[in-house]
This record gives sequence, structure tokens and C-alpha cells, in this order.
Amino acid sequence: MFSGSIPALVTPFDADGAFDEAAYRALIDWQIAEGSAGLVPCGTTGEAATLSAEEHFAVVRVCVEQAAGRVPVMAGAGSNDTRVAMANVHAAKAAGADAVLMVPPYYNRPSQEGIFRHFEAVAKTAPLPIVLYNVPGRTVTDIQPATMARIVNAFPDVFIGVKDATGNLGRVTEQRLGCGADFIQLSGNDETALAFNAHGGVGCISVTANVAPRLCAEFQAAWATGDRARALAIHDRLFALHLAMFSDASPGPVKYAMTRVRPGFPTGIRLPMTWPSESSQRTVDAALANATSA
Repeated sequence: MFSGSIPALVTPFDADGAFDEAAYRALIDWQIAEGSAGLVPCGTTGEAATLSAEEHFAVVRVCVEQAAGRVPVMAGAGSNDTRVAMANVHAAKAAGADAVLMVPPYYNRPSQEGIFRHFEAVAKTAPLPIVLYNVPGRTVTDIQPATMARIVNAFPDVFIGVKDATGNLGRVTEQRLGCGADFIQLSGNDETALAFNAHGGVGCISVTANVAPRLCAEFQAAWATGDRARALAIHDRLFALHLAMFSDASPGPVKYAMTRVRPGFPTGIRLPMTWPSESSQRTVDAALANATSA
């Protein structure tokens, strides 16, 4: 269901902090026209942590409506409250999503047994496929490979893949061996997506794809068709941009970059996130110039 370049979409807010639906619909059309293979609304980059539950699934609904079946939609749906996570999957289904993306419980810091029990409870009522999202740098909680294999093998029809943002490339092999060859592995880090694919990944849930969707799509397509030289060349063009997206607290840099590649794109960002520093803006500008110069 999911492979290739899949942007973790920014959520456009106007100057007053309200969701800009028209800008979001235009962004989705542009992403699809540029070759993105799927869409992730309301992830970390989409500032899901600052959206109310009502806003969250209204954004997902708009994404689904605008995508109109052209590409699959994977809605952010995680929570550190198991009951809320269960409800979120049903809300995503009602909004029309094709799958959900779900982090393990954050802040609570459950044991590996607690992580398993959390996902076991979610799976028992889940009406949609779930892609696990392992990002211990944000959640503190790390789904260890043995636990991931336990989760997936217990509910193979529910847990179809992982967005792995651990930065540990050895995990790709461990997870493939533990979860099976059909388990979808997507990189959560743009800068290591090339190496991730070499270990058995099939794509990336990407921040950079917000601002350079065509190049990110071409990179993934080159790898998938065996054109390793072209994939490496595009990777090199994009590498500075990948790093620039985190030159200040995300999603500040990517939201600034959107205003550079799509003039008039809304500049709203919700506290506690802020607009990036001038130094970060200069880094983004230089990286964009490098990526688009060839």
C-alpha cells in the first residue's frame, strides 16, 4: 500500500493560527502532481500536538477529500493513552483514511511489555491497517526489534509496516528478519533514506518532500528501478536540504522553506513552535539553491 516518497505534510495556518483549508488543498494537489506516492496528514511535521481532536480529524478529512483516491492517506493517530489511541483509529476511519501512523506511548515510558499490550489493545478493535512509528528521539519510548516482531506476528493483518526514525540502520535488517519480507519499512529520516533502502526499505515518510516533492519522488523511483547512480546523484543534491529542515526546531525550517518554494504560502505556526532563526533561514535558502541549481 505504501512505498516511495510520502510527505509528512505541514499543516498551513493563517496569521491568527487557524487552519487554512484552501492552502492545504492546493498543497495536496501540488504534491500529487509532483509525484508523491502517499500523504501523511497530522504527523509531527503537521503540528498534530497542537491540534484539538476535532481539528485533527477535520484536517485528515480534508486531505482524504482532496486526494480523492489518487494516492493513499496515512493519518497520524498516536496517543500515550491507549483508549485515545483506539478511538483515534476509528476517527481516522470515519475521516476516510486508508491507514494510520502510530507512535508508541510517549512520556509515560512504558516497558516493552507495556508497549506490546498497548498495541495489542489497539489492534483488537482497529478498523484500519497500522504503520508503527518508532521515533525514540521524540517519544523516549523505543520499540525494540523483538517487541516489534512480537506485535507484528501477533496481528499481521493490522500492523503492516514501520516508519523507522531511530537512525539505527541495523534495525532494518533486524525488523525484516523478525517481521517478514512483506513488512513495509519506511525511513523516517531523509538524510539516511538511501542507506535505509539499501538495507531493505521501500521508501521514506519525508519532511523534505514538502518542499522538493519531485526530486524526492525521483530519488525513490530511481532506487526502485535499480538506477543506483541516479539515486545517489539526487541524494547528493538533496542532502544539505535534508539537514537544513532541522537547522532549527521542526517544523519551523520546513514552514519557512514552503514560503520560498510556494510564494504566498501561509506563515502561521502554533506555539510552542516558532518561526526559525535568521541563521536557519539562511541555511534553508542555501540548501534550496543547491537542490534546484542542477
